[in-house]
Amino acid sequence: MIHVTIYQNDQEEFVGFLTDGHAGYSEEGSDIVCAAASILIINTMNAIELYAKDPCTLVTNEETGRIAYHLTNGHPSDEAELLLRTMVLGLEEMVDDNNYAEYIDLTFEEV
Repeated sequence: MIHVTIYQNDQEEFVGFLTDGHAGYSEEGSDIVCAAASILIINTMNAIELYAKDPCTLVTNEETGRIAYHLTNGHPSDEAELLLRTMVLGLEEMVDDNNYAEYIDLTFEEV
């Protein structure tokens, strides 16, 4: 199962996330749940770097599925906030889909 924790500051702005695990929906290389979550997450990080330019930290471990991503300013730019909210929307849609809900969970944590 993919576990995703979304980090929010005290103003409920998204300031990062942590992913752990693999979906286990199908074999590696043909797992559509893993592919969908990965593209949402990786595209968000790439878009923030390209369009928002918010400083961040990133630690990854492909073997465990770990991605620890944190914006370091404490408050996201408007662009970064929109991109993170869009990522969360996509992940929430996956969690709410009966076909995929058992392969991904999503929690929110104030930091």
